[in-house]
Amino acid sequence: MRLLLALSSALLFAACAQTPPAAPTEAAPQATACPAELPTTTRCLGGKDPFGAFYLIAMPADWNGHLVVHAHGGPFLGAPTAKRIEEDLKRWAIVPRAGYAWAGSSFRQGGVAVRAAAEDTERVRQIFVHYVARPKLTLLHGQSWGAGVAAKGAETYTRGKPYDGVLLTSGLLAGGSRAYDFRLDLRVVYQHLCRNHPRPDEPQYPLWMGLPAGSTLTSADLARRTDECLGLARPAAQRTPEQAQRLKTIVDVLRIPERSVQGHLNWATFHFQDIARRSGGKSVFGNLDAQYRGSPDDAALNAGVARYAADPAALARFADDTDPTGRIPVPVLTVHGIGDPTVFVEVQHTFAATMAAAGRSEALVQTFTDESEHSYLNDATYVALLESLVKWVQAGAKPTPQQVADGCVRASAAFPSRCRFVPGYTPASLESRITPRRR
Repeated sequence: MRLLLALSSALLFAACAQTPPAAPTEAAPQATACPAELPTTTRCLGGKDPFGAFYLIAMPADWNGHLVVHAHGGPFLGAPTAKRIEEDLKRWAIVPRAGYAWAGSSFRQGGVAVRAAAEDTERVRQIFVHYVARPKLTLLHGQSWGAGVAAKGAETYTRGKPYDGVLLTSGLLAGGSRAYDFRLDLRVVYQHLCRNHPRPDEPQYPLWMGLPAGSTLTSADLARRTDECLGLARPAAQRTPEQAQRLKTIVDVLRIPERSVQGHLNWATFHFQDIARRSGGKSVFGNLDAQYRGSPDDAALNAGVARYAADPAALARFADDTDPTGRIPVPVLTVHGIGDPTVFVEVQHTFAATMAAAGRSEALVQTFTDESEHSYLNDATYVALLESLVKWVQAGAKPTPQQVADGCVRASAAFPSRCRFVPGYTPASLESRITPRRR
């Protein structure tokens, strides 16, 4: 039986080492104006691939021969737009400023679809190679949710070694099957305390669904409800004692900062609706045996919150799409802010365990900073990471966290920034942050 399982796993891994499905012949990318954040000598190209994803390519005049293929965060909901990928190129202008070519896709669809986004990311790499230039070295960069996309792409597209190294920044690397559990916890605790999402006079639905089909609730509507219950839209001094206590309970039980409550609740509403649609109306989340702690009355809280069971088949499909396996055949370098309010730093503990289970620990270096930001850290940090990864790929010199930190100090001379690496930091387990439950 073990031999059969091993053979099955090997065959599955081989089947995953592929290129994206054959596409109609795409038009060549067209010259387009570069965002103002890029050097004026940068050449930008753009287009729309045959599957509907917009893409942008930036070529610096002093190109160092290296390409960074970028997988953006989010995920955003709704149809793809050219503006979405332009905004990401603006945010990551440091890449062409540092001499690297940059290529990124908007992805062909919004929502929580990791494998599809990995396909779109690989496709823009192919467009670059076919129409622009053949790089000496290609790095795959994933940011936030896009780090999960990049990890999935790096483990999937291995034939011909399209990627030489992987950089994962502020990454959601525990997979959707684990990293989103606390957002279900937020929904059930919030509803227990507030009773307004949904209101008693509105159609009732299981909270793992996010919203029922046909709902017209908007993010502005939801913000009004959270302000009504928690006083989120007003200064702390203007909250009622009841609002302040409910907000404190959520912060203490969920272990999330006050400033991120609204964002996580939005995710647990609108993105959960997208996940439920993709899962065929089956729950991928469960909290039957989760025991919440940190409220003024934990017994009452645990007795009062809604309880749900995950559908095993739906959960397995969701995990297959969103969870990394760790079978990445090239060097992987990560960075994460210790106080990241959006993606908990503890996901890095899970990712290290995933890489270890795949026998790839030697291919992973994790670095951490003392920042409490998520979307962007600072210029010198990313320059140091890219330079360290290039040296690792080219010379086999696996960097230590201290060496990356030292590289940041050197990079700050050309790209003034405050370097905030903490070389000795080790994250705790994800279970120390998210209420444990059986799976």
